[in-house]
Amino acid sequence: MPDTYLCLKNEVNPDLYPDNPEESGENRPPEEASTPGETLNQFGQLKLPTPSSNIHVITIIGQVEGHLIMPPQNKTTKYEHIIPQLVAVEQSKEIEGLLIILNTVGGDVEAGLAIAEMIATMSKPTVSLVLGGGHSIGVPIAVATKTSFIAPTSTMTIHPIRLTGLVVGVQQSFDYLERMQDRVVNFITSHSDISAEKLRSLMMTTGELARDIGAIVVGKDAVAYGLIDEIGGLDKAIAGLKRQIAEGKKGEPN
Repeated sequence: MPDTYLCLKNEVNPDLYPDNPEESGENRPPEEASTPGETLNQFGQLKLPTPSSNIHVITIIGQVEGHLIMPPQNKTTKYEHIIPQLVAVEQSKEIEGLLIILNTVGGDVEAGLAIAEMIATMSKPTVSLVLGGGHSIGVPIAVATKTSFIAPTSTMTIHPIRLTGLVVGVQQSFDYLERMQDRVVNFITSHSDISAEKLRSLMMTTGELARDIGAIVVGKDAVAYGLIDEIGGLDKAIAGLKRQIAEGKKGEPN
């Protein structure tokens, strides 16, 4: 098998399987890919657009991975990758606004809240866009920006905090869960227009989730509840971010 692989690597397509891994462009950004073969292998197309923009985009996809590494078949967003990006965006002079795009099933509560807290405390214009789903701990991340959008067909699942693995059935465990739940509720209500009573009632809804309690909120309902600001897609999200940037420049001293 190794001999066959070497033959394929060297003779069939040297652009896709170069001898020197450092020359493959695997760790280089798209604009630095040296051959069409490299770009096709990495990104599925021959040429990538390389626009100059004052907007930085961060995607929160799959499962938010925290202190425990998820199995390799899981699509994850690692919080240790997101936090340095947020710090860099806040410090950058070239970047004037941040767009957060979410399609996540949720994940680690502590990691999700850490990301949400950092987004909420940024001084630059921020906009979130929920595409597909912004479930569970994705809800605090979605509402952490200064303006939030959700696509009409997108959904957000709201449910109480759950623990996996061994849980000691003592009063302290239940008290800990309640305090964690309060942290999530307080964050969501302080960064959106939904009331704590409505949010908790959605969390405790029965009959919507199989083998669980909670509610599935579709785009227009998320706006009606005050959870998300507006219905819209990529065009409205970018327009809203540009509007924030322009308003910020008006308030700057000359």
